[in-house]
Amino acid sequence: MRIGIGHDTHRLEPGGPLRLGGVEIPHDRHAVGHSDADVLLHAVVDALLGAAALGDIGQMFPDTDPANRDRDSAEMVHAARDAIAAVGLRVVNIDCIVHAQRPRLLAHRQMIRTRIADMLHIEPECVGLKGKTAEGLGPVGQQEAIVAQCVCLLDER
Repeated sequence: MRIGIGHDTHRLEPGGPLRLGGVEIPHDRHAVGHSDADVLLHAVVDALLGAAALGDIGQMFPDTDPANRDRDSAEMVHAARDAIAAVGLRVVNIDCIVHAQRPRLLAHRQMIRTRIADMLHIEPECVGLKGKTAEGLGPVGQQEAIVAQCVCLLDER
């Protein structure tokens, strides 16, 4: 068995929607990044690649490559999933935390879990997702940034 951890942070700017876990969430801010800036999927990719010792998202999808401009992060998840499968591993489960003052994720939680599960070829019950605020503190609390963390468990196919 292998355990990996992923982390990502993106700046928030006015104008929505917010793309999170492959789902567009109505919000008055959006994440800024080279790709579609889906902070949650980027943390998932890093957790998968880290668990398999296959590098990180920046190595697989460098922001210096114009082909990655506005890339759909779901494509990155598929590529990471396929890379771990190529070395004989599969996803058992993942557990994620999104740190955001707003929006509240509860209303979108099941849709995001299902979307990520579909990408990873696992059941939604194998995708944990929690939302945490920053109690108004720091860049997250001031809605200047959004942060995601993910841990995953892989085992041999």
